[in-house]
Amino acid sequence: MVGKLSGVTITVSSGPVIEGCQQLIPYRVGDSTADVGTNNYVRRCGAKANFPHFGIDYPGSKPTGRFSNGYNSVDFLAQYLGFKESPPPYMYFVTYDKRNFARNVLNGTNFASGGSGLLDITGKGPYKKVVPFSEQVRQFGTIRKAYKKILGGVAAQKRLSYSLFLISVGSNDLFEHFILNFTRQSDPKLQQAFINSLLTSYENHLRTLLKLGAKRLGVVSLGPIGCCPILRAKNKIGNGQCFEAVNQYARAFNLGIEALLHKLSSDKSLHMKYTITKSFDMTLSLINNPISSSSGFKNTKSACCGGGGDINAENACSPKSVVCEDRNSFLFWDQFHPTEAAYKLAAMALYGGGKQHVHPINIGQLAALKF
Repeated sequence: MVGKLSGVTITVSSGPVIEGCQQLIPYRVGDSTADVGTNNYVRRCGAKANFPHFGIDYPGSKPTGRFSNGYNSVDFLAQYLGFKESPPPYMYFVTYDKRNFARNVLNGTNFASGGSGLLDITGKGPYKKVVPFSEQVRQFGTIRKAYKKILGGVAAQKRLSYSLFLISVGSNDLFEHFILNFTRQSDPKLQQAFINSLLTSYENHLRTLLKLGAKRLGVVSLGPIGCCPILRAKNKIGNGQCFEAVNQYARAFNLGIEALLHKLSSDKSLHMKYTITKSFDMTLSLINNPISSSSGFKNTKSACCGGGGDINAENACSPKSVVCEDRNSFLFWDQFHPTEAAYKLAAMALYGGGKQHVHPINIGQLAALKF
């Protein structure tokens, strides 16, 4: 499969197989960009996508809980890694199939929860109940116990060495912080203090994952979230332009993640390898140069599903929303999230991209490493 991003051709072939002809075991951690339906099983959760027009382009036009018009990046990555489909949510197994839980999760699962963040408080205000990153890490600890129970300690550790974690988190922390501290958002001391708190939380969670047996980390950095349709719609002073103050937060956060991952990988006792996307630059290139990017996107500002205003983003996507017809030409599906076409391009860059897309290696190369 071949795609183009900023004029650069990306070639994707599926199915890396590692030692003993055993495929990787995929785990997904994070927020709505990686959620495949976790929040469907979370009571009192206000961040759900299990209604039309979500899933309009999913097989059967079925809303699944994905924050997309169809598949998202973790679905495409699963295909590129040789899997038939992305693994189901952890919450599905504990809700509907407890008896076979231990065996089901041996082949991977998805912990990601829409609206969640690095901080436990993130998401509780606007959505009441989500699964924070810390709880997702604890859920993986439960899976590790299941591995040991079924396989024994040594075999469990061996199997965990085949795991690949895709992590996409942080944007909700910034969204909420920015909104709550709107009048002080340009204060450099406030910005750095908050970014530092996020990075400290991130490091603690990653160290816990590594202690539990994680070896390969695929980290999705933040894009220019100040360019999301909802923030463009709120930027009355900027006449619908990107909210640069939010983008400054995203840049600072990304620099911190890069430094953190380099530090962790330099610690030989952790035996970990990683890849991190260059999401900010890739996405901004698409937004600023949609035609020259050869991506096929014609509209990089408006929400495809929404309502109100010049960019269809004053209101959230709902069954009553106005939906664009040519969804493959839109970068954004709703107020916050990419379209399936954008998710696919991101997955291709993450899996088979070069140095301009990912660092220090791509997911395809990370998958082939042996421990």
